[in-house]
Amino acid sequence: MAEHNQLMTNLLEPPIQNDHNKKKPHTKSKSRRFCRTRSAPSIEPELPSSRPNETETAGRAEFSLGKNLLSSLRPSFRLAASCLIIYLLVGCTCFYFVQNQMAGKKTNSILDALYFTIVTMTTVGYGDLVPNSVTTKLLACAFVFIGMGVVALLLSKAADRIVEKQEVLLFKAMNLRMKGGDAELLKAIEMNKVQYKFYATTVFLVFLILVGIFFLWKVEKLDLVDAFYCVCATITTLGYGDKSFSSESGRIFAIFWIVVSTIIVAQFYFYLAELSTEHKQKKLAKWVLTRRTTIVDLEAADLDGDHNVGAPEFIIYKLKELGKITEEDIEVILEEFESLDVDQNGTLSTYDLTLAQSNQQQ
Repeated sequence: MAEHNQLMTNLLEPPIQNDHNKKKPHTKSKSRRFCRTRSAPSIEPELPSSRPNETETAGRAEFSLGKNLLSSLRPSFRLAASCLIIYLLVGCTCFYFVQNQMAGKKTNSILDALYFTIVTMTTVGYGDLVPNSVTTKLLACAFVFIGMGVVALLLSKAADRIVEKQEVLLFKAMNLRMKGGDAELLKAIEMNKVQYKFYATTVFLVFLILVGIFFLWKVEKLDLVDAFYCVCATITTLGYGDKSFSSESGRIFAIFWIVVSTIIVAQFYFYLAELSTEHKQKKLAKWVLTRRTTIVDLEAADLDGDHNVGAPEFIIYKLKELGKITEEDIEVILEEFESLDVDQNGTLSTYDLTLAQSNQQQ
């Protein structure tokens, strides 16, 4: 462990050569040395006069960052859509051919088969259409497990992408006076990502509830209380069955509305839990970063045991206290460093990397 501690100190703070003619670096410059790397560029704006062509360079960096962030928000539904279509086609075909073994209120053969597949996949299970034979019961058991997998693994990811798109629109609406381009906008979103996802999901969920109530009231001729009751029983997948979509037009609407609304409800509670966890993490971080440092803290942060705590040691100690990194993570990083440090001098160079790669190829 002592070797690892020394390696970590050498890695983050190489030995300073004795040169009395050189001035000590300014504290602000030293802070930037630890805060900025090529893999994690600083978001702190530089002064225009700091170097030539700064505006042009910053513009290119901002465009690159904005492009990367925007590309991450583009939804890709190919896999989710393919699996959903295959599931619905197979389910609709199977239940179409066994429709004479189904009991309940029927409208159109194909529509009823697709409607029953959707109700089974989302586990709503109204009971207005039920299996009435051994074959249909076994089919329903198989399709409910497969459908839950489709919803959990694929459609929820697709819904998450939709929410991210709505998140951007919601943020723009809430911050109309905010100055800056797409890069600045997306940086601000990233800082409160979970919060804006929760807001966007809430708005979308309220919209779906209102649409469902209005449709059941106008088309299915339910009163407002029963319509609200049916919507709540549906989106929470309770599916009591005393109120459901019984008309042909109602089931056409339900095919789309049930899938979207049940997934959005699941996302809503997921983001709510995530928001609560994030709030607790922020409270912990604030406490760790603002509390007074004690002698016990200095002793714990002294990795190399020289009774002096440098900036790298202090940073590592605070990261461990915040839960951002563990002792096991440090051990793995140091093992990788040791394997790359071929000449065992405590530093890495291009020579070390080239030699380490050639050794791995052999």
